[in-house]
Amino acid sequence: MELKEGIYQVQDLPLTEVAQEFGTPLYVYDGKKIVAQLQNLKNAFSENQVKVKFAAKALTNISILKLLKKHGAGLEAVSINEAQIALGAGFTKEEILYTPNCVDFSEIVAGVDLGLNINLDNLSVLEKFGKKYGSTYPIGIRLNPHIMAGGNYKISTGHGNSKFGISIYQLPQIMQLVEQYKIVINGLHIHTGSEITETDVFLKMAEILFGIARDFPSLKFIDFGSGFKVAYKEGDHVTNIYDLGLKLGRAFKEFYHSYGKQLELWIEPGKYLVSESGYLLVNANVVKATPSVTFVGVNSGLNHLIRPMMYDAYHEIVNISNPTGSQKIYTVVGNICETDTLGADRKLNEVREGDILAIKNAGAYGYSMASNYNSRFRPAEVLIWNGKAQLIRKRDTMDDLLRNQVVVDLE
Repeated sequence: MELKEGIYQVQDLPLTEVAQEFGTPLYVYDGKKIVAQLQNLKNAFSENQVKVKFAAKALTNISILKLLKKHGAGLEAVSINEAQIALGAGFTKEEILYTPNCVDFSEIVAGVDLGLNINLDNLSVLEKFGKKYGSTYPIGIRLNPHIMAGGNYKISTGHGNSKFGISIYQLPQIMQLVEQYKIVINGLHIHTGSEITETDVFLKMAEILFGIARDFPSLKFIDFGSGFKVAYKEGDHVTNIYDLGLKLGRAFKEFYHSYGKQLELWIEPGKYLVSESGYLLVNANVVKATPSVTFVGVNSGLNHLIRPMMYDAYHEIVNISNPTGSQKIYTVVGNICETDTLGADRKLNEVREGDILAIKNAGAYGYSMASNYNSRFRPAEVLIWNGKAQLIRKRDTMDDLLRNQVVVDLE
């Protein structure tokens, strides 16, 4: 989003006009930004056979998936439904990594039936898999490295108390099951969380993985997850992708030369690819002054963007209707019957009732975590591509809210 000649624009389209055409609340995605982020990763890891697996949970709109597929991305799914959506978007089974967590074994069987790259993350499922498939279906293993990393405890997934992955201290049990059932391990995977800024964290993960990898002679890939941090506000420290690509890539090359064959380096970014591309456009319903604070109540809330309340996430908010107005302090809240603060004590250009506000960095875990709480409709979604705004998901209707309800006879 750029301010040009006093107008906030994406690909030279005024966002206020996009909001007027499609209504609010509205998710808007800049396709050009998504493709640029994907290319940044490819360039950063260009010295290795990097495969970028988009973490579909961040944004599952099929048009976004098709855009990423078109420009060379694979996909990482965490549910069988995500995998089926990916297949519908044109991804081949070979391009999909399926890493479910705490699912019924029937979902693992469904992944095998679809021919996906499967990644298992607990010992009981590994044993069930071995009993059923033996050496007939190669799989990957997700490991828990016992590394605390990421923005906060809620988004760190590699510490000792995390539900994700098989503990590296349980390697003997893994090896026992592999030997007992002749399981072929073709990949190792670690993902320690989100918003990791330090290259050294990834190098520490690599050291752990490389040490373990020597026990598995049939590896095809090593997956380092992601967690690459993007900027949410001016001055934010972000992941230096090029420093990471250089140092991790160099360490990876040294390892596979000693391992005896070239391996594929996999990463699975979600937020890095789509977060900065997305904007949630909302209308200011009311401006409510109290003795202590001035609230701006908008036609959205935690039902559409839950990250501020769930993770204390910061999202910059901009008044795109009044970019030259004098600045005042506001707390932006939603219209949900909960405390649903989207941004507290924000310095914004004067907000008037009816103004359109843009909530930035809304491309990841925005719509994909949205709900119909308070029986509110989920927003429409629009993709801006080649300077044109295109509707890629309709706004919910009352029919959508009632579609699966069954009215019973109470007589």
